[in-house]
Amino acid sequence: MIKLDAMENPYDLPEQLRHDWLQHLAGVNLNRYPDADMLPLRRKIAKRDGVDPEQVLLGNGSDEIIQMLLLATNPGTCVVPRPTFVMYDMISRWLKRPVASAPLRADFSLDADHFLQVCAREKAEIAFLACPNNPTGNLWDEETISRIARGLNGQLVIDEAYGPFAERAHTHLISSNVMVLRTFSKLGWAGLRLGYLLGDADQIAHLNKVRMPYNINALTQASAEFLLDHFDVFEQQAAVIRSERERLHKALARIKALTVFPSQTNFLLVRVPDAAAVFTGLKQAGILIKSMHGADPMLAQCVRITVGTTEENDAVIAALKEMSL
Repeated sequence: MIKLDAMENPYDLPEQLRHDWLQHLAGVNLNRYPDADMLPLRRKIAKRDGVDPEQVLLGNGSDEIIQMLLLATNPGTCVVPRPTFVMYDMISRWLKRPVASAPLRADFSLDADHFLQVCAREKAEIAFLACPNNPTGNLWDEETISRIARGLNGQLVIDEAYGPFAERAHTHLISSNVMVLRTFSKLGWAGLRLGYLLGDADQIAHLNKVRMPYNINALTQASAEFLLDHFDVFEQQAAVIRSERERLHKALARIKALTVFPSQTNFLLVRVPDAAAVFTGLKQAGILIKSMHGADPMLAQCVRITVGTTEENDAVIAALKEMSL
């Protein structure tokens, strides 16, 4: 089965790098608890991202950090665009925090004025913006994000989970009420479950109060420290994925029955005549994708296709061409 449903990097570690990584892991003492402070790892991340180690919070994937943010922020409404990453809403509701949403425009663009109006009406304490957005794939223009950052009377979290595939970042917006959330999952480390938050040092210190002790296991810490020394490998893979994304977009756009939306992620959102039929047809062809139909009215008859290897993308193109769409 060609797995194109979870926005994973399709490339394995190069053989020599895998060998060296496993040799590195052999030095981890599994009988000891992990480093609770994780300063060596935070230093490496901080150096790469141009901040101080005190501005870095580590989490067991982005989901744990979203939970920490919602636990540590004053009680009040969480505001999100719609549709967007479902975990903002889900974790808020698990924690009994009210959630309000601001619908995107028909083209999936974000109306900054309307978003701020919803935040003001609901007295938002925290808001999340996925930049680029999942599941729509687009990156809202910089003025929109900056306007919301300036106008929000609360905490703004800019989620850059798909940042490696986008044309710009948002670390220049970091302030006392703006943070940037990132993850290594989309770059090829999904199995490590490592995300991190960049923010004002005082805010990071506050969030550390709700971080569980030893939340990042010793093998993940050792793996990340090692792989950060070989980060060029993953940047090169991301560049290949970006190139394949554009090729796949052009090929699918030539199929008249399909509407392929712009993307700055490692996936494409595609509107098809019948999402259920396309999902089933591709599955029968040995290709697993994600049907978004039913997730939100704006995603009616949409499917989400992760960008795979050249061969995997060719298989998707061929299978869709063979269908009676």
